Amino acid sequence: MKREHEREHETILQYFLANVRRYGDRKVALRQKEYGIWQEYSWQRSYEEIRDFGLGMLALGLRRGDRVATVGDNDRFYLWGYLGLVGVGGVQVGLFTDATAQEAAYVVDHSDARFVLAKDQEQVDKMLEIRDRIPKVERVIYWDERGLWNYDDPWLMRFQEVQELGRRLAQEEPRRFEEEVAQGQAQELVIQCYTSGTTGLPKGAMISHGNLVDATLIFAQVDPRYDTDNHVSLLPLGWIAEHVLGVAPHCIFGIVLNFPEEPETVRENVREIAPEGILYNSRLWDVLVGEIQVRINDASWINRKLYQLFLPIGYRVADRRMTGERIGLGLRLLYALGDLAVFGPIRDKLGFTRLRSAYTAGAALSPDAVRFFHALGVNLKQIYGSTEVTGGATLHRDGDIKFHTVGKPAPQVHIRIAEDGEIWVGGSTVFQGYYKNPEATAEAIVEEDGIRYFRTGDAGYLDEDGHLVYLDRVKDMITLATGERFSPQFIEGRLKFSPYIRDVMAIGDPSREFVTALVVMDFGNVSLWAERRGLAFTTFTDLSQRPEVYDLVRQAVEEVNQTLPPGARVRRFVLMHKEFDADEGEMTRSRKLRRNVLYDRYGEIVEAMYCGRDRVHVRTPVRYQDGTEGVIQADLHIASLY
Repeated sequence: MKREHEREHETILQYFLANVRRYGDRKVALRQKEYGIWQEYSWQRSYEEIRDFGLGMLALGLRRGDRVATVGDNDRFYLWGYLGLVGVGGVQVGLFTDATAQEAAYVVDHSDARFVLAKDQEQVDKMLEIRDRIPKVERVIYWDERGLWNYDDPWLMRFQEVQELGRRLAQEEPRRFEEEVAQGQAQELVIQCYTSGTTGLPKGAMISHGNLVDATLIFAQVDPRYDTDNHVSLLPLGWIAEHVLGVAPHCIFGIVLNFPEEPETVRENVREIAPEGILYNSRLWDVLVGEIQVRINDASWINRKLYQLFLPIGYRVADRRMTGERIGLGLRLLYALGDLAVFGPIRDKLGFTRLRSAYTAGAALSPDAVRFFHALGVNLKQIYGSTEVTGGATLHRDGDIKFHTVGKPAPQVHIRIAEDGEIWVGGSTVFQGYYKNPEATAEAIVEEDGIRYFRTGDAGYLDEDGHLVYLDRVKDMITLATGERFSPQFIEGRLKFSPYIRDVMAIGDPSREFVTALVVMDFGNVSLWAERRGLAFTTFTDLSQRPEVYDLVRQAVEEVNQTLPPGARVRRFVLMHKEFDADEGEMTRSRKLRRNVLYDRYGEIVEAMYCGRDRVHVRTPVRYQDGTEGVIQADLHIASLY
């Protein structure tokens, strides 16, 4: 009996042809909004466009395994070109639309692309600018002709001209495209994604059809995809996510692809389509939180009161759903009223009326934001992965969401934590290697117990429930005298999720046996908290040293400690008597800590924490906004947690 994750076909185009036979002209395959109208295209029409382009590429001399660089905003022609070229054995190499000429030249030349598929005049001009640096490119094919009518260069070719070549070949060999697709094998490459190159030149990660198909099937075991689902294609095809969440599920499960009219209309088009799944980065989710709160503040008196009444009920339901707890009948009824009056209309404004699963990836999203969206009925979950593992390796499950983790391993994905704390990801989704870089491939891939693992370079650990906790890059981890490793950035980031903490510097090094922290309270929020409780204070320094405030911050530190291995927990902390200040060189203008400056300036406080003292006297020079200078003197309390 075939297991759920096993492949029925070898390549995504073989799945696609099966869906063409299944749906023909009876079902919509994709939509694109043009001139304010959603244009629909059937599976049969899409097949014909893809077949003609693929055969046209064969007529131009494309061979199996040849690379074709593609660049442009997502639309139907991009999809047809992409699927056409991989259908006849080509390999898609996606460029980002905002890539500079230098970046584009490197990727096109390094990938040995023989052809470039470029959308419009902007991208064509970029190719013409770097023409002498991409000598292996034989033709640049474009599909948006605006501004290109007067270009007279045999190096350039219209998309439709390629398709005309394909139609002629189809007349001569009616079964040629199907025969080419049938030759495809799982181990053949389908895409080559270039990494960001933050630590050097970008590397071309080679992804096979088997990688892409398995990643899609595995993901669907957690969050199923159906042929009635709509997907808004808004992520760039230079990034692995759109391949795994959009193109491959379209070919395999028959989901409907929807292409926005313009990049600027994405949010509006999402609302019109109301997809069943969506991925936004953490920054955009944070933006949505702010927009919702602004709209509520501008709403009528009755709507503000309804929001204030039902949001706490939403939080109660969300907390139970995220942990799989039972929701009583009374609470369900109250939430249904809130959904009718408040939550449903908000989701409608966002285009989330049919949303089953929403995802965030990359930088961590604050627990408050995740909890807020769940209160609104948005099933927001974290994904962790990379190009080299064909997208997501871990993700949250419904009813099992933990704020400090990135979820459990996806089915058939193996997570191993190496001795140095590095996360290894293993299984059939691990990429084939880096193009023309055997040294980097050998360093990145290791095989143990018959499983190929990708060494991510990330540090983390598995908690008692099997959730993966991402800490930091391994190279940024610090080793204590005990041998325990910890991530200052992880601790600092998690503590700043508290509304009462503005800045933190976590401290530890090979000469120290435990972690300590300098904590700066958020004066605005803490002062409001104190006023509501009738707690009198005079200055920032006075408020920071109140026992009640220490207890408030201690609670936040203890909560973060529960997410850390025992040896990496914060054992002692001090509430600072002043904020870290960019004008005094303690942090950058973008609020990144200058650790050496802070360590030198507050070294006496640090030593006091490690010497076991419970108080330390400080005398700190400060510069005021009017340019005058002064000195702050204070006795700071040192809090111990163990």
